[in-house]
Amino acid sequence: MASLFEDELHNEFGSWPLAYIPYGGADFGEILAVARAVGDGDDGAFHNAWVSAGDRLAAEAAECERTGRLVSARELYLRASTFYSASYHPLYGFPVDPRLLAAFRKQTDVLDKGFALFDPPVRALKIPFEGTPMPAYFIPASGAADRVRPLLILTNGYDATITDMYFASAAAASRRGYHCLMFDGPGQGAMLYERGIHLRPDWETVVKAVVDFALGLPGVDASRIALSGGSLGGYLAPRAASGEPRLAACIADPGRMGIATSFGGFLARLGITAAVGSRPSDLDQQVLDRMMEVVSSNRKLYWTFVQRGYWVHGVDNLRDYLRSAEQFTMEDRIETMTCLTLVTQAESDPLSEEALTFFDRLRCPKTLLRFATAEGAGDHCEMGNRSLLNRRALDWLDATLGVG
Repeated sequence: MASLFEDELHNEFGSWPLAYIPYGGADFGEILAVARAVGDGDDGAFHNAWVSAGDRLAAEAAECERTGRLVSARELYLRASTFYSASYHPLYGFPVDPRLLAAFRKQTDVLDKGFALFDPPVRALKIPFEGTPMPAYFIPASGAADRVRPLLILTNGYDATITDMYFASAAAASRRGYHCLMFDGPGQGAMLYERGIHLRPDWETVVKAVVDFALGLPGVDASRIALSGGSLGGYLAPRAASGEPRLAACIADPGRMGIATSFGGFLARLGITAAVGSRPSDLDQQVLDRMMEVVSSNRKLYWTFVQRGYWVHGVDNLRDYLRSAEQFTMEDRIETMTCLTLVTQAESDPLSEEALTFFDRLRCPKTLLRFATAEGAGDHCEMGNRSLLNRRALDWLDATLGVG
């Protein structure tokens, strides 16, 4: 991915909107302008630069709406949601930073305003789930809102939002004739930020509620429902498919056996063998202390383990985080998947390293798609060339579900 921001962590998060350029989520010059505004500033400067850009776009959208330029208003509101959503990832952690909540609420507001200007309007939905409804949006197939079409359910990963799902996947799928249903599950977006509900491993329980809800939506072809998950969704989607027989197809981008399986390389660098590290939560406290020293001395690792991991899992120490992470596994479940499954593997993505192992263990009809760095698609979730991922994955889904 291109390096636009001076700070490595800022660049990781600030480069996400590059993937959304083909779908109207941002433009290169706007992202570059934010990067220049941040300069060598801290997380507060990063947050302020993105929010300021989002405020400018939202104000322009409101003026367009006031004067009847509704297409421009819709585009600008949706674009503003990208800028707000990009602002707060470095602020992750518990207690929740009020700046994160303020930006997320702005993001939700402009997203709702943009979707309301679709024809027909897209309204915020609530999926009943264990006493706390999950926020969702149903994006109808382009030009076929009143027709029966296949449905693509989109599930997020560790730290993206519904805005990211829309620009990364739903916009392309809607153009290809798919109805799309996007939602925040436990530990994601509003469920975490606003309601404090943490991530859970049994995603089949979550998706059962989503499919139940989807079958009551107009125009959904019950025989052609697919589920797609990116990043940690590459575990969550297959986990759901292993226990939800109403799914006709599953996309895992990339295929993942779980969360703790990705810790092997980190443990190896500390001299911990695979055998000892098979259950990281059982490690001696002295070893965990060494791990924590490494984590605390590395900005990216600290964000990954402490700011994000502890918060999303609802824990406050490394051992409990590792213990929680171990519960997120496809062991004893992967062989039970029966639906048609697509697995992606990006060449330069460390989280894709187990995709081939995941693929080999599948017993259902399956397809592996590899993405190369030479294509600009070798990074995590193919974010450097998201349109290539969408084209190939949707071509596969068209053939799999018989979409013409």
